[in-house]
Amino acid sequence: MQISKHKVVTLDYTLTNDGGEVLDTSKGQEPLAYMHGTGFMIPGLEKALEGKTSGNSFSVTVEPRDGYGERDDDLVKVVEQAMFGGVEKLEVGMQFQAETDDGIEMVTITAVEGDKVTVDGNHPLADVTLNFGVQVVGVREASQEEIEHGHVHGAGGHQH
Repeated sequence: MQISKHKVVTLDYTLTNDGGEVLDTSKGQEPLAYMHGTGFMIPGLEKALEGKTSGNSFSVTVEPRDGYGERDDDLVKVVEQAMFGGVEKLEVGMQFQAETDDGIEMVTITAVEGDKVTVDGNHPLADVTLNFGVQVVGVREASQEEIEHGHVHGAGGHQH
């Protein structure tokens, strides 16, 4: 069965940057399960998976525009520490959900200086060329319930 929209795909992968540093991997874990064509996967990898079948192994390089995007300096803001009400100690690397004009976005603290906190709304892998080594473990039809919910149920997916 070929990978196409609404197929449930399980895969093993290793993600590295151009320097060969492993950024993420499924090794030592359950394979990743996702429903193809629902926006779960970054566009460049989803496009590379299209048409593949169980047992296919391949490598693909995904440029930032087809991965986590190009860095946008407008997403870096300096805010008052008071905006983090209730959090006693703010540290570089902490992540928070922020309500913006575009909805809820994840931000990462990149600097804390006195009562000023710099937050970055860019994805941590923005501007990074991604290199994937992928093995397709399985491909199956999604159930009607999975299609209605927009995600995989069961092993490697969402548990209700």
